[in-house]
Amino acid sequence: MGLMDNLKQLGDLKKMRNQAMEVQKRLQGIKITVEHKGVTVVMTADQKIVTISGDNNLDKVAEAVNEALKQSQKVAADEMKGLMGGSFPGM
Repeated sequence: MGLMDNLKQLGDLKKMRNQAMEVQKRLQGIKITVEHKGVTVVMTADQKIVTISGDNNLDKVAEAVNEALKQSQKVAADEMKGLMGGSFPGM
C-alpha cells in the first residue's frame, strides 16, 4: 500500500466523519413527541429528553420514555440508512 492509497483512505475517513456529523446535527433538530397513558415526552432523535409532562406515576413515565426512545432509535436508523446508502454490512 503506497502513500497515495493511505492519503485516499484518510480522505475517505474524513468524508465519512463529516457525513456522520451532518446526521448528528439533523438528529439533534428532530423532535419526537410521545403521548402514552397521560404522559407526554418530547425527545430529540439523538435521544435527549426535552420535556416530560402529565401524570407523575413513575411507571407511566418510564413507559412513555421507553416508547420515545424506541421511536428516536427508528428515526436515527432511518437517517443512518441515508448515510450508508441504505445498507449496513453484515445486517
